[in-house]
Formats: sequence, C-alpha cells, structure tokens
Amino acid sequence: MPHILIVEDETIIRSALRRLLERNQYQVSEAGSVQEAQERFSIASFDLIISDLRLPGAPGTELIKLGEGTPVLIMTSYASLRSAVDSMKMGAVDYIAKPFDHDEMLQAAARILRDRHNAPAAAVERPANKAGAEKPAAQNANGDIGIIGSCPPMQDLYSKIRKVAPTDSNVLIQGESGTGKELVARALHNLSRRAKAPMISVNCAAIPETLIESELFGHEKGAFTGASAGRAGLVEAADGGTLFLDEIGELPLEAQARLLRVLQEGEIRRVGSVQSQKVDVRLIAATHRDLKSLAKLGQFREDLYYRLHVIALKLPPLRERGADVGEIAKAFLIRQSSRIGRTDLRFAADAEQAIRQYSWPGNVRELENAVERSVILTESTEISAELLGIDIELADLQDTDDFVGLPSQQNAANNTAHDPTEDLSLEDYFQHFVLEHQDHMTETELARKLGVSRKCLWERRQRLGIPRRKSSVASES
Repeated sequence: MPHILIVEDETIIRSALRRLLERNQYQVSEAGSVQEAQERFSIASFDLIISDLRLPGAPGTELIKLGEGTPVLIMTSYASLRSAVDSMKMGAVDYIAKPFDHDEMLQAAARILRDRHNAPAAAVERPANKAGAEKPAAQNANGDIGIIGSCPPMQDLYSKIRKVAPTDSNVLIQGESGTGKELVARALHNLSRRAKAPMISVNCAAIPETLIESELFGHEKGAFTGASAGRAGLVEAADGGTLFLDEIGELPLEAQARLLRVLQEGEIRRVGSVQSQKVDVRLIAATHRDLKSLAKLGQFREDLYYRLHVIALKLPPLRERGADVGEIAKAFLIRQSSRIGRTDLRFAADAEQAIRQYSWPGNVRELENAVERSVILTESTEISAELLGIDIELADLQDTDDFVGLPSQQNAANNTAHDPTEDLSLEDYFQHFVLEHQDHMTETELARKLGVSRKCLWERRQRLGIPRRKSSVASES
C-alpha cells in the first residue's frame, strides 16, 4: 500500500485530504509544517509527498531535497501559479491548483505513483492515467507514447505523434470525450524539445466565461472589481513549454482574439495592461466539436481555426478500436486489484463478452469507471458482466456520453402503469428530466441524479440548447 505524506498547515484541508486518500487505499501520514515533518518522519521513506507551497517557516519546496528523490506534488492557488511553475523547475514532480476536486487529486496521485514505479499508462486523459502492475505486450512497442492499444488506427496515431512531437507546430486533437486527448497532448510534450519545461493544461469549459481571459492572459491590479493584485496568466506560466487547451470550442470569441495574437505575434497583454510581453509557447488544442462548422456559423474564429489546424490528430472512439478494449480493461483490472491487495481477480466469460459488445459511449473513461466499480463490488475471484454495470441493450445507441446512471427502458417497461418517460430515448429522457427538475435542483444534484459528471451535464445542455435557469445559477453560487 503506497504511503503518502501530507504537509499542510490548514487543519481542515489536511484532514479532508487524509480521509480522501485513506478511503482510496492509501496509507497516510500528516504534518503541519516542514519542520514538523522532519521531526516526526523519515521524509525519504514515503512514496509520495503532497505539500502546500506556502507553509509556516520553510516553504513546501524544501521537501524536494529532503525527500531525496521522493516525488513531491505541490498544492497552490491560482494566485501563486508562477511560484508553482518555479517549484517544478526546482524538482517538484507536478503541482495542483486549489481548489481541486477529489477526482483531480486522486488522479494526480495515481499518475505520479505509477510513473515512479515505471508502470504502464492506459489510454485515458492524462489526469486519469491508470496503471497496472504488469506491462501489457502492446506497451512494449509504444512505451515512448504511453498509450495501450495496437489496432491500426492507433498505430497510425503513434506514427504521427512521433513525427509531430519534435516540431513546434500547433496541433489540434479531435475525438469524443474520454478517448484520451490529454494523454496524446502529454505524449507530444514529452517527446518534444520542451519536455523539461512545464506543460500547462487548461479545460476551457471548466472556467467561467467572465474569468477565462484573466485566467489565460493574466491581469493587472485594478483591471476589474476584485483585482487587488496583478497576476500572471496560464499562457505566461507555460512560457518555454507547452500550453494544452482542452475543449477549445468553448472558448469565448474575445478570448479567441487574444489567443490568435499569441499564435501570430508570440506575445500577450494582460487584462488592463498597455504593455505587451513576449512568450514562447507551443499550443496543443483539443475538442470533441466540429470547429470548422462552428466557424461557418460564426461561433468560432475562422482565422484561429486555420492557425490551430496545422496538424490534426484524430483519436478513434473505443468502439472502433477492436481488441484494444479488452487489453485496456485488463490493464485497469490489474491496477485496481493491486490497489486493494488482490491479485486473483479476473473477468468471467460473460464479462469479457460484454466488454467486447458494448459500444462504450463514454469511451475509456467509462470503461475505467466500470472496472473500478466491479473490483469494489465483487465477492469472488471472477467479475461478472452484471458487476460491470453496463447495459448491452444500449450498445447501439449513439452519442450517449456518460449516461450509465439513467434508468433503462427495460426497467420502465416492467412497471404496471404506463410511465410517460417509458418511450423516451436517452436523449429525450435527459431533456425531459432537466426541464422538469432544474427549478428546484442544483446542477450538482441534477448531475448526480442523472449519473453523469457536471461537465457532461454542461456539455449536453450546450448541445441540446437547454440554458440554465437563473434560479439554478444563483443556487450554485
């Protein structure tokens, strides 16, 4: 069981983080400062150190040399992002910005521990990289890429990554949600001449539209209400390295114009500033949307589209990857069973068949969740199809994203009284449910009831044209 040291001076954050890690099969020790950690523990004996950057006494970066090679994950706020990037230059393995959600922290910890033990990566987005205790055969040929899979479309993708990575050309990665776009971006960065510089990842859909320009390009003191101090943006933080913009199709037009200047002139101007400054960044963008069609509709700048579309990489959905799905599922099974100390788990014949037949609308991310759930719930050495929690009847339904939590049509048909939602498709059900409940439920509650993430809920609202009600927005703030 991996042993993690938390160094955080805020008791509430430290305790919450400890409980989160312990619930996920990690052994945890904690300290409130670098000095306390030195006095109580042999720092170099831990598998991972998670430390706040700003601590009473010595900063968290002191643990980098005290750990003698133990990876140190630095926690920081966006306000001190430049310091976090400097921490990486000092030897921190990575940083994570506060506030972070539970999944983000768990994914970062799993990735760092995997990298430390030289375990293979699976084809999921980088923050969700998963590892197994054994190295699948397909990984031997593609260890530099870090993706499991040997089907022809993936082999073609690997070839393109190796050709494109050494250049500074802009890259547009296209593919459905959960296919592994950020992992491809990470491979491009790791194989480039910028590999030792930071790679800054930004999900454009996760930042409110009113803040996106400030977050990306920074701002000067007094630039807007609440700007009590100047701050560097994420583009500036990526100077010398790689900037990865996920879901770039959600970037507002005003921010697109600023980004275009970065690509054309290699310079940025903070919000509220009259001074420009040079930056050297390589841009990698990703989207599941058709940017060319959006450009024709005036929803995406055409000049920016052509600047991004220098090199286009297409990630195939999992349903088109043939035998890869079984290979990835086994890698997830090895990793998850190792975490709970069981090495005897295997898929039953019906589970293997279900994995092959299901269309995986949520792609590798959905597969990962299904395997993790089955490992937790199984009471024997064989994992059945039922434990995977997938409905094979939904395999042929297209574009259902992460709808693993919706009631099935079969269950509805078993009711003696006719339910008006009984004859709805999954998409109709979504629209019906949201419109019926959004006045008295928050976005978090809606997502939980639908069995999807808030990001998936937001994406589906955008695609179906269902705006959030003002009351719902207010209740979330």
